Amino acid sequence: MCGSCANETCYKAAMMSWMHKKRAGKPFTEEELTSCMTNKAPGSPDLSILSFHGAFHGRMFGSLSTTHSKPIHKVDVPAFKWPVTSFPQLKYPLEDHVKENAAEEKRCLEELDDTLASNPLCAAVIVEPVQAEGGDNHASPAFFNGIRAITKKRGVNFIVDEVQTGLGASGKMWAHEHWNLHDPPDAVTFAKKMQCAGWYHHADLRASEPYRNFNTWLGDPARTLLLKETLKYVKENNLVENTHSAGEHVYKALRGMEKHFPLTKVRGLGTLIAFDLPTPKARDTLIAEMRQAGVITGGCGTQSVRLRPMLIFTVEHANIYLNKLDHVLIKMKNRGDI
Repeated sequence: MCGSCANETCYKAAMMSWMHKKRAGKPFTEEELTSCMTNKAPGSPDLSILSFHGAFHGRMFGSLSTTHSKPIHKVDVPAFKWPVTSFPQLKYPLEDHVKENAAEEKRCLEELDDTLASNPLCAAVIVEPVQAEGGDNHASPAFFNGIRAITKKRGVNFIVDEVQTGLGASGKMWAHEHWNLHDPPDAVTFAKKMQCAGWYHHADLRASEPYRNFNTWLGDPARTLLLKETLKYVKENNLVENTHSAGEHVYKALRGMEKHFPLTKVRGLGTLIAFDLPTPKARDTLIAEMRQAGVITGGCGTQSVRLRPMLIFTVEHANIYLNKLDHVLIKMKNRGDI
């Protein structure tokens, strides 16, 4: 299973739970069982999942309707008419824009609340701790606590997509731990580093009947064994703590580079670090030059460069990366590329 599978089965669970509560726990009606076979209400209700502009939750039919990062992922493919709302666009450095960023997050939370009010059949809100594919967009813990409060008030499930951020990349096992939520998410999805795809959840999201929400492998026990050994290695070698220290080292160095190069919006959580260059062309040039220097790095958004090192990435590796980055930036500056 992939991250899309994790999200889509979680969407289904949220919708099943929502309808189970609406039905007050009563059995399906004959009309529901009959109408769903031809994709009609009431058996196939017009429920929705709310997502955020800039989000990436997968490329399958349901998850693609909650993906809003790049048109090339979506064009030519039919989509559910599900609600989308704004994700904060923060200004950097954060310490210089406290009031503006607080106002931006307040605006987005008000928009979320209004959107849920006008979409009474919304079963869940899904969000990434860091909008990875959409440009490594971050928000404050206060913003995510605001989402939790609004979803509680509206009776809507809160899903956190940790497909990219889970298993230590943020400097904690789960990136949403940084938020210090008063109430935990209703579900957290995972894949990638976890060696398998799935989600853990509140008891209310457990299907009320068997045979409703599973796959061919019934949980894929072989992958679960891989996950068990992966978690054992991560714990024995303190890799989550290592990610925190390595990420902090890179972040501080990049903030220093801002003073000498047109490198802006340095942001990060653990080793989930990114920065912007002046133009998309400059970003693409840097990625190509870094590759020639022996470092594979990636882009996201329109002009961002992002780091996605392995958990075994140490301060020693970080210094190699930073040295090569410094040489490439000097080369580009002297050439007039930035």
